[in-house]
Amino acid sequence: MGDLLAPPNTLEVLLGNEAIARGALEGGLNVAAAYPGTPSTEIGEALSKAAKKLGIYFEWSSNEKVAAEVAIGAAWSGLRSMTMMKHVGFNVAADAVFTLTYAGLTGAMVIVSADDPHCHSSQNEQDNRHYSEAAGLPMLEPSNVQEAKDFTKEAMELSHRYKVPFMVRTTTRVNHQRGPVRLGEITAKPSTGVFEPPEPDRYLQVGAIARKHHVELLKKLRDIQEISGSYARIEGPQDAEIGIVTSGVSYAHVRDALRLSGLEAKILKLGMTFPLPERTIGDFLRSINTALIVEELDPFLEIKVRSIAKDYAPDLEVLGKLTGHMPQFHEYTVRTVLEGLSKAFGIRSPIDFAEIDRKSSSILSKVPPRPPILCPACPHRSTGYAMRRAAGRAVFMGDIGCYALLFQQPFRVEHVTHAMGSSIGIANGVSLATQQDVVALIGDSTFFHAGIPALINAVHNGRKILVVIMDNRTTAMTGHQSHPGVPYDALGREAPSVDIEALVKAIGVNYIKIVDPFDHKETEKALREALKSEGVSVVIARRECALLTVRDIRTQGKRIVPYKVNPEKCTYCRVCINTFACPAFVDTGSLVEIDPAVCFGCGACVQVCPYEAIEPQEGSLDWRKEGLGVLAWGR
Repeated sequence: MGDLLAPPNTLEVLLGNEAIARGALEGGLNVAAAYPGTPSTEIGEALSKAAKKLGIYFEWSSNEKVAAEVAIGAAWSGLRSMTMMKHVGFNVAADAVFTLTYAGLTGAMVIVSADDPHCHSSQNEQDNRHYSEAAGLPMLEPSNVQEAKDFTKEAMELSHRYKVPFMVRTTTRVNHQRGPVRLGEITAKPSTGVFEPPEPDRYLQVGAIARKHHVELLKKLRDIQEISGSYARIEGPQDAEIGIVTSGVSYAHVRDALRLSGLEAKILKLGMTFPLPERTIGDFLRSINTALIVEELDPFLEIKVRSIAKDYAPDLEVLGKLTGHMPQFHEYTVRTVLEGLSKAFGIRSPIDFAEIDRKSSSILSKVPPRPPILCPACPHRSTGYAMRRAAGRAVFMGDIGCYALLFQQPFRVEHVTHAMGSSIGIANGVSLATQQDVVALIGDSTFFHAGIPALINAVHNGRKILVVIMDNRTTAMTGHQSHPGVPYDALGREAPSVDIEALVKAIGVNYIKIVDPFDHKETEKALREALKSEGVSVVIARRECALLTVRDIRTQGKRIVPYKVNPEKCTYCRVCINTFACPAFVDTGSLVEIDPAVCFGCGACVQVCPYEAIEPQEGSLDWRKEGLGVLAWGR
């Protein structure tokens, strides 16, 4: 990780997300709030560290809408704020953001939307550029790490100047690339604002007032469009007949593809993609005979370029996704662009991709498959094991988190993984439509994010569902961020924690049971009882994420000693592998062994073996007896 607080005029190697954080600090950030979500998470991680040193405010909010509203409140109090989220997180924040562009700001606010082409860590390839146009949200798109820093700072300044929020839209390859960044001066500082609307009805978005503010927003967007051309540049031979219009990380792929192919073409690289610089684009289109639009996901730019071309260059041939020359799915690479150039202009690729595919297929055929798996000692594995035994015939509504991996064999206790908090909501619908047992799985952070309203709905409407809250005491999937259920905040300071059991009881759930998932018998018993109870039942499977527990054990000076399989007792029944599937198990072909380099020494597997062949070694810890990993905060 680079030094986020390095002095100005130095060159620092930063992650794209770190560069965004630095840009906000250079833009005078006072307040930032977010909910973690890949590929945006490291922005918040970087700001949480900087906030401790600079005295500015940062929080991990309960969800993206709340995070946006925290930032809105600060911006309405005259401060400079930022909120960051992955693309699907914007769906949660959208209700607040759409009205915000009407209301405007007295301070400044930047919204970072991190899109995820190719679904590296997401459930869809949603293109959030559409949000900018639909909400009237001006948008900058950085193409590299330096621009990630510069555009974030610029967005803060523009937001302050025009009194509207600005969006910085990135994609995974910008967020997670690393590169040299020339730093500017940090102006972020702690500050106290004053909530004082510029006029009495400024923030009252009721009909008559909102209509007036809509007209004002459209005027601001026209003013911003006048400067959008300053974020565009033209590169390449000026007399080229072929032109390529692009933005974001696609620009880097275009540069490389043109260099490799030797094609004579000039590039119009756009930095502000809403509102678009119509005159700049129109003049560029007039200077060429053919335009190729290179952009990931939807034909957002292509549709607009075609519209502009009708006024500026009506005979121009515009190629892209709509003509079948570029794909409308997945992440772009240099290969994608080279193949597009080949389709569009008949050039021969300098790289024999068919031969590369043949060689890679040959190599990959020799490599064993490596699907994602739960970590050794993960409490979710034990919960999944108990659920499979207790409720194997139920329908399982899964959610977003590490436990989504329980859809795999041997557990198969997730039939649905849809959206944050959807498990309980969809369980409401399935339970009223069928006579089947319905189980909703949800993590603690996800429960606070979006699960509570659906649980209230289930209780009020008399649904019969079992909700299993898999409480591993952190937001594990994105790197162990805090949430309202833990006793520390985003900066590691002591904070009040919300008691899930008390909350669920207050909602009106009658059957509530807290279990340690490492106690398989008690967990299974609680699940069976819950399925037999009337109405909504809740089982809270509580045990800290194994990665945090291992850290705590080592911090206490204790040694992790792996368990072993007694070869005299092992019958090679493979029950351990076929039902529990811990990655520490090794099938030798005649016996099962435990890989000491993988085993975390939790002892959960001891209960699985019907022949008691899994045994501790001298110095092994039984995590249940030690009490580690349940409330071992030690932060």
